[in-house]
Amino acid sequence: MRSLTLKLTLAFLIIGLTGAVLTALFVGFRTRSEFDRFVLDRYQADLVADLASFYEEYGAWSDLEAVLLRNPNRRRRPEFLRVPVVVADADGIVQFGGKSHRPGERLTESNLKRAVPIQVDGETVGWLWAPFLLQQAPMISPRLRPETVFLARVNQAIFFGALGAAVIALLLGILLARTISRPVRKLTEATQRIAQGELGLQVEVRSEDELGELGRSFNQMSSDLARSSELRRQMTADIAHDLRTPLSVILGYTEALADDKLQGTPEIYGVMHEEARHLQHLIDDLRTLSLVDAGELSLQRQPTAPRELLERTAATYASKARSKHITLSVEADADLPTINVDPDRMAQVLNNLVSNALRFTPEGGAITLGAKSDGGMVTLSVQDNGAGIAQADLSNIFARFYRGDETRNVEDGESGLGLAIAKSLVEAHGGTISVESRLGTGTTFTIALL
Repeated sequence: MRSLTLKLTLAFLIIGLTGAVLTALFVGFRTRSEFDRFVLDRYQADLVADLASFYEEYGAWSDLEAVLLRNPNRRRRPEFLRVPVVVADADGIVQFGGKSHRPGERLTESNLKRAVPIQVDGETVGWLWAPFLLQQAPMISPRLRPETVFLARVNQAIFFGALGAAVIALLLGILLARTISRPVRKLTEATQRIAQGELGLQVEVRSEDELGELGRSFNQMSSDLARSSELRRQMTADIAHDLRTPLSVILGYTEALADDKLQGTPEIYGVMHEEARHLQHLIDDLRTLSLVDAGELSLQRQPTAPRELLERTAATYASKARSKHITLSVEADADLPTINVDPDRMAQVLNNLVSNALRFTPEGGAITLGAKSDGGMVTLSVQDNGAGIAQADLSNIFARFYRGDETRNVEDGESGLGLAIAKSLVEAHGGTISVESRLGTGTTFTIALL
């Protein structure tokens, strides 16, 4: 089941149906039982009323059976003649006993305790003992109407039925609450552990609903945090390394010059200047990335023709391409729409891509800057037929300070931030950048802009 909403709905439905069914079954059973008791109680009340009427009419219990038999058409003929009942006088002497007792016998104390008094004008004139009725329901006081007792018992049945249903609903609710709270509690504990620095922690995901999705999102977040922390540590180490190299060169020369161990020459000053420029370039790259990360990078957008961007970049690197005998060309569709970008920032992106292409394209190779339009989207591309990039490196190619070849960027004096900056600048424009490459065939970087 993939929806927590559906689970909760079904759980509440099951709880409601369970309560309703239990209440209906319990109340139905008790109502049938109490109705049978009501019939017996009503029968008992009629017998007591008939006997009281008989005593009130004749003033005594003598010849009870004979009198009744002589008057078979009485308006209210006592029904006790058809059931095994015993009628005794006020002293417990049997007056009518059917087949179980003979007249003149005395009822035992236990029988009298279970017998129903027959009263006339508030005085007990006899006792009714009905073994058959007592096997099914206890005798009730003649002062209570059977209807009242029946309603009281039915109300009691409803109360206990509702109480039982509430208990079952409570148990089901506790089970449901634990089912929901268990993964939430585990996520809370895992979050607290991550807050204490235990990055990369994973929680077990057992469902496909929203809670399962939350668990998977948490696991992904935890993994990303661990990876980001590792990349941050690596980036700090790489920054320190990249800063240390030119600083070491500059410090070495300046110390030697200060100690008169080395005489200044244009070549030495040129090396120092290049190393200082490398430091400046690295600092500028780091500042650009920090502005992007903070969301404070300002873009001076203006309508710009894609071909002008490509031709500007081609002109910048035309001399270097000729020196390496590399063909650098621009291929752009006619009537391309303008794009609303910051020309300087997009030129920085293209410069990074072309600079990389020049480094890894052999002499006699070709680099093509392309532009085309597709359904309102303009794509810019930088394609070369150089060494290419290994598939294992493609997923990390835009990572900061990532080097598939640990030596090539250091040797070229690059900071290792060019592609990371290019990606950040393109995304700041609301676009995307992707790469396709095969070793020995070449590489194509594609920028998509609206």
